[in-house]
Amino acid sequence: MRTGARLLLAVCLLLVGAAQARPSLQKLIDRTPKGGTLVPPPGVYNGPVVLNKPITLDGKGKVTIDAGGKGSVILLHTSGAVIKGLHLTHSGDHPNDLDAGVQVRGNYNVIEDNLIDDCLFGIDLQQSNNNIVRRNRISSKRYLGIGQRGDSVRLWYSFGNKITDNVTTDVRDMVVWYSANNVIARNRGSNSRYSLHFMYSRYNLVKDNYYVNNQVGIFLMYSDSVVLRNNHIAHAVGPTGIGIGFKETSDLTLENNEILYCASGLYIDVSPFQPDTTNKFRGNLIAYNGIGIRFLNDWHGNLFEHNDIVDNLTQVVVSGGGTANHNHWRGNFWSDYAGFDLDHDGIGDTPYEYYAYADRLWQDQPNAQFFKGSPVLEVIDFLEKLAPLSKPTLLVRDQRPYMRALAKVALRKKQPKPAREMDAYELLKRSLEN
Repeated sequence: MRTGARLLLAVCLLLVGAAQARPSLQKLIDRTPKGGTLVPPPGVYNGPVVLNKPITLDGKGKVTIDAGGKGSVILLHTSGAVIKGLHLTHSGDHPNDLDAGVQVRGNYNVIEDNLIDDCLFGIDLQQSNNNIVRRNRISSKRYLGIGQRGDSVRLWYSFGNKITDNVTTDVRDMVVWYSANNVIARNRGSNSRYSLHFMYSRYNLVKDNYYVNNQVGIFLMYSDSVVLRNNHIAHAVGPTGIGIGFKETSDLTLENNEILYCASGLYIDVSPFQPDTTNKFRGNLIAYNGIGIRFLNDWHGNLFEHNDIVDNLTQVVVSGGGTANHNHWRGNFWSDYAGFDLDHDGIGDTPYEYYAYADRLWQDQPNAQFFKGSPVLEVIDFLEKLAPLSKPTLLVRDQRPYMRALAKVALRKKQPKPAREMDAYELLKRSLEN
């Protein structure tokens, strides 16, 4: 055997021996009484481990649990436990098994202040209610393509959870499926596919999140009565770049969100879907996108009020033809409004009107969208507006356009102060008392 091969074999044997020599965290967990607190000595421990009783496992930022590439690092199969201050790493890579940093199968648990990396999924909650997941830093297996990675946080048929103040990067999505009455707040997500993806999930609150450099910001599919408030979404670019998108989704409230530098700011597909419902867009800043608001078809039932729609290359598009004027537009600020305010009431004296020109090259030829914003294509579009070859279609008429971008400030003053969120330990204490 050559010297290099012998050296490599020796290193591998040392690594295997070191892994086998690690202390067993499972034994320490098993010895901890129900309701007790376990603070393991600093160091690296072998996983996976199982928590099947309500204890507090506190790593104090000095404990690593390494699953060795097999399964989930921690299986939390109880209610009322606390997991915090741990470094959870090296889960398995089997998506069918949902290999994760933490698999949650219980209620009223707290998972906070953990570093989760090299784990396929971050935190997976399945049929688990009233848990708190906060201040964790989560990334997936970076060597996998973005579609093969797992989700940072996955809610499946789970209700009343709070997902707050987490930082996620290099994951696939954060997903909420078949789940209701959850709060997703103050999270930061980047370098992922969907920052947040809803499927068949109603009555959720999404607020104060910061999502940048993802392929899609937030997308809601068949998920009614969701509130999105004060979220910042930017730089969702590429062929599928969407700030916030909706498919067959009704009774939405979008307030004071910032949607910047995306291929499409808003993407609206047959929404609202339920009869006699309205999607309400108020006080949002939709600015510097390729397309500000894209309707996939000629639809109705959306209320746009007090929004700032600023310097998008194209303000509004109806991809399937038709008009966006079946929706209600009132009191928005349009950066390209060319009217006057002779009575100085802050409202334009004439309506804002936005037209679609049927012969616009970039809409007739999808491949030409690559050149949208280039000087040559903008000159062609300008000439078409100057002397159109066919009668243009009125897309939007706003009867009372704002003259200045003041709508967001006015709306924020009217918002009530949010109720105090219950502290994690207070919630845990109440759950145990009951």
